[in-house]
Amino acid sequence: MHRVVLPPLPLTGGCQCGPVRYEVAGPPVVFYICHCTECQKQSASAFGESFRVRVADLDYTGALSTFERGSESGSPVACDFCPQCGSRLFHRRPGYGENINIKAGTLDDAGWIHPAGHIWTRSRQPWMTIPKDTLAYEAQPEDGMAALIERWREMLGSEV
Repeated sequence: MHRVVLPPLPLTGGCQCGPVRYEVAGPPVVFYICHCTECQKQSASAFGESFRVRVADLDYTGALSTFERGSESGSPVACDFCPQCGSRLFHRRPGYGENINIKAGTLDDAGWIHPAGHIWTRSRQPWMTIPKDTLAYEAQPEDGMAALIERWREMLGSEV
């Protein structure tokens, strides 16, 4: 298992053009890779990177626009993005409770993160190799991400 060293808080990031900025005052709840076709479209890449944080730990400045999309699970996903450059920063759904996902590529420093696992691997690009010792799910984890969250806590060790 890969050890993750959390950088000093707050974690910071923002949109591509600059006016939307955020700070995260607490450690992420989990970081994972999603291979669903929606994340592929959103990222214009092979997968999406999401780290989940407590809403109470997130502070942002700048204007956001929001659109809502459906999902295979049937739960709507609210997606927040910069109206100037289109960078998607956050997404949330009713089942997240007090949490929100941040698109990890928007971090100022993303070099420290390593995924706890992968979801929606049934739609991953065929050339994408997932290490054998990594948690991987063909679709949305039925345990509500509990195993991924536990693995993330193990990866952070005493830092949470």
